[in-house]
Amino acid sequence: GIPLAKNMAERVEGLVSVAAPQIINKGIPQRIKELEAIYGKLDWRVALKISLETTQQKFCKFETQKEAIETGIRVGLAYLTLGVVASPLEGFVGLKFRKRLDGKEYFSLMYSGPIRSAGGTAGAVSVIIADYLRKNLGYDLYDPSEKEIRRMVTELYDYHERITNLQYLPTEKEIRFLVGNLPVQIDGDASEEIEVSNYKDIKRIDTNRIRSGPCLVIGECVAQKAVKVWSQIKKWSGEFNLDNWSFLQEFVQLQKETKTKAKSAKRGI
Repeated sequence: GIPLAKNMAERVEGLVSVAAPQIINKGIPQRIKELEAIYGKLDWRVALKISLETTQQKFCKFETQKEAIETGIRVGLAYLTLGVVASPLEGFVGLKFRKRLDGKEYFSLMYSGPIRSAGGTAGAVSVIIADYLRKNLGYDLYDPSEKEIRRMVTELYDYHERITNLQYLPTEKEIRFLVGNLPVQIDGDASEEIEVSNYKDIKRIDTNRIRSGPCLVIGECVAQKAVKVWSQIKKWSGEFNLDNWSFLQEFVQLQKETKTKAKSAKRGI
């Protein structure tokens, strides 16, 4: 089992070491404490910094850059979830490098159902962490095709109607906007026997079956927690070179308009 950790910083190390044993005793807990002294306890910037430094192999070496990035994301997500849930290992499954239409590489993040245990906010911030690493390592932006956007719309509605209700089902407009603006692809392995009802056989999506991970990350994480996430990161997005996330401000506005319209429709206005 995992040795009992004396504090949260050590729990983070202990949890992630299940997937990356080489991080043990290389100084991550001490560094977390130093970063907390700068930014404050549980500040998301601590997660961003410790993720990047792990990925830059400042604590230990990794065999591949892919492994370094995956471990970095896991360390950041484990910090956000206090090192107590399995989602950094089982909810974030890994990373794929996929090719844009111009041949440059972008990040495809593989999520699965247990990401739910991280909670919507941490799930959303894990996407920001991945983007922060992407930028610092010089990978390109995801360039979603119209078919990929439509597939996600269809898949969220199929999941909600045929598998299990999402706590928050974004409107078609909201899903289109998010998938069109997210700098990374939200992906995952098939989780259900049922295939999506439409938009099958898409080149950069490996399965026609419904994937719970992306449905949860887009619906219950990014869309549901957009207001909360944006209100935090807008304070320091410039300092962390995350200005591209200002699309969340537009998204929050879109969400407000949608809710107002729905209320008016209910009242028959």
